[in-house]
Amino acid sequence: MRRAAWKRQAPVLGAIAAGGALGAEVRYLVSLANADRPAFPWTTAVENVSGCLLIGVLMAVLLELTSPHRLLRPFLGVGVLGGYTTFSAYAVDVRVLLADERALAALTYLVATPLLALVAVIVAMRFTRSVLTCRRWRTGGARR
Repeated sequence: MRRAAWKRQAPVLGAIAAGGALGAEVRYLVSLANADRPAFPWTTAVENVSGCLLIGVLMAVLLELTSPHRLLRPFLGVGVLGGYTTFSAYAVDVRVLLADERALAALTYLVATPLLALVAVIVAMRFTRSVLTCRRWRTGGARR
């Protein structure tokens, strides 16, 4: 990478790394709540779906801002929420369920997790945008 390009990208990479460390720590703390190996990987499913819900809120809020800080989306979206969600663990969970000869649970988890995650993003974005629109309308303010 050229020196000038590196200088432009270094703050973005730093924001992503800092956010990723924070998100991974939160994910670890959430996983401590269910440290025993459960019959179904509920913790990973909840982390992934709730992370997608939060990314929907974040994207709606960022779209409403006229000039968000350029590091806000990389820090929160890619870093914090990318570190919090764990689709690699999702893949391992599917493999473990299959290895345990629990094909129906594996198939359910394999299909339900991405569908619920996608629905969470869509619902969160729509709900957040409607709340922000209603708030703007009530205060008589224009988009900031």
